[in-house]
Amino acid sequence: MKLLTSLAAGFLVVASATAMAENTEYKLVIKDHMFEPITMQLPAGKRIKLTIENQDATAEEFEGFHFPVEKIIPGNSKAVVWVGPFKPGNYGFMGEFNQDSAKGEFVVE
Repeated sequence: MKLLTSLAAGFLVVASATAMAENTEYKLVIKDHMFEPITMQLPAGKRIKLTIENQDATAEEFEGFHFPVEKIIPGNSKAVVWVGPFKPGNYGFMGEFNQDSAKGEFVVE
């Protein structure tokens, strides 16, 4: 029974490590109605966990130009969106509520 429990625990550790290796985490900040960083390098073929922190007092909507993501992030809060996997290339995004200033791009390699 101890051996079975140890094997099951080992399997869970390996499965968790594999799942973490397949997903990559990045952070994007909205400040003064602009994204920081404006350009973000992402790996091709990976599912990306993107945490967006809105440091402004007003809400912003994160929207991808060529990928299907739209998410409203209230002022002074955080949200998580999943993007990708992407093929190599450039993928623009914007803040729907501040289109003149809130622009950015993923550069996927």
